[in-house]
Amino acid sequence: MRKPVSRLLSVTMLTGALVTGGPAVASADPAPATASASVGSLDVEIGDERVATGELAPCDVDGPLTATTRGGSTGDFARFGGGESRCGRNGAAAIGEAAGRRFETTLLKRFGGPVIKVRTFMAKCSTTKDGSLGYIEFGDITGFTLPENIPQNYRLTIAGGKGGTALASLTVNETVTPTPPDGSLVTHMLHIKLFPQGDGPAKGDIYLGTARCDPYGKKKP
Repeated sequence: MRKPVSRLLSVTMLTGALVTGGPAVASADPAPATASASVGSLDVEIGDERVATGELAPCDVDGPLTATTRGGSTGDFARFGGGESRCGRNGAAAIGEAAGRRFETTLLKRFGGPVIKVRTFMAKCSTTKDGSLGYIEFGDITGFTLPENIPQNYRLTIAGGKGGTALASLTVNETVTPTPPDGSLVTHMLHIKLFPQGDGPAKGDIYLGTARCDPYGKKKP
């Protein structure tokens, strides 16, 4: 069996995206821009075993403004090495940022896939009424390869499942926006989706570095 390809990146990489929306709706009391961030999250199910962490070290411009996590293992699925988040406002701008370190998951190894490691990672967004900007930063990865220049929503597949199915899909610099666009965005440094075709022995998602921005404030239910 061919061994999974691994690559070590020694240079931190930075990418970004500017998202704008339609014209703002006039309001006598416009909501201020909002932002939030978290180090990451995990929600994975294998057979009868499920592990869900919720968001790790979440911050919000409306509080808490900072948060930290010491990290730790989530069963034998993954390990987060710790991290911190910061949120706040600078005039009309709202900013959310989260950074983590020493992430590792051996989950795919049990199915013949690689061990995935990310030494350092960060996701950040900022927003004003002119739109939202999201970007990521990371260094020292193993278990998958990346091109020199990484576009938004760069996706690669970890092969090796039965019948040619994928063990996982990895999306780097994932940018999620609503349709139609309204200037808001969610950015993830890395999104790991297990058996994305939906026919494997495991399912779930792992996120590293998450930042959310909305130029027109939180939506009312």
